[in-house]
Amino acid sequence: MIACLVTDRRRADPIAQARAAASASIDLIQVRERDLDGGALATLVHGVLDAIGDAAVRVVVNDRLDVAIACGAHGVHLRADSIAVADARRIAPAGFLVGRSVHTVEEATAAADADYLIAGTVFPTASKPDQSVHLGGAGLRRLVASTRAPVLAIGGVSADTIDEVARAGAAGIAAIGLFAVPDPLDALVRTLRSRFDTAKTGP
Repeated sequence: MIACLVTDRRRADPIAQARAAASASIDLIQVRERDLDGGALATLVHGVLDAIGDAAVRVVVNDRLDVAIACGAHGVHLRADSIAVADARRIAPAGFLVGRSVHTVEEATAAADADYLIAGTVFPTASKPDQSVHLGGAGLRRLVASTRAPVLAIGGVSADTIDEVARAGAAGIAAIGLFAVPDPLDALVRTLRSRFDTAKTGP
């Protein structure tokens, strides 16, 4: 299971989260602080990179390709309405991760050249309380089937819903609130991986 921690400094300190993520074997950290200007965002990205040290976790910056490259991040995560994946690759250095948010099968098909996709919103979530339409397990399954790129589910993912995410064929999960918890992150990630893997391989 690929696990992606999405930051929201209003809920939890991204630097502290990055240190915990490095110890918990989180795969990706998406620095998603859309209200910060370039300078403040760059300072935060540098802090996150310093916090992970030599850990295997990779850091991507939400939509700010310029900041991601300047800071030496591992990649960029493009919004659904952002530039094309191919355009990002022409600018980015070799080996740079390019992910994309998608909400429909059509968006997933158009972004098939991304390294990974984050699909949502799958289930009701406190992050988007006004959203009334959700992919659900069936919608996630259709989206996964439409692309060869690994798909991470976001929105309302929890220990109670992760089985459905796994059975839909997703490669993993991305989350804000789930990882902004006081519980030890490594214990939570172990539990999620165990449940995900069991559901993935089950009948």
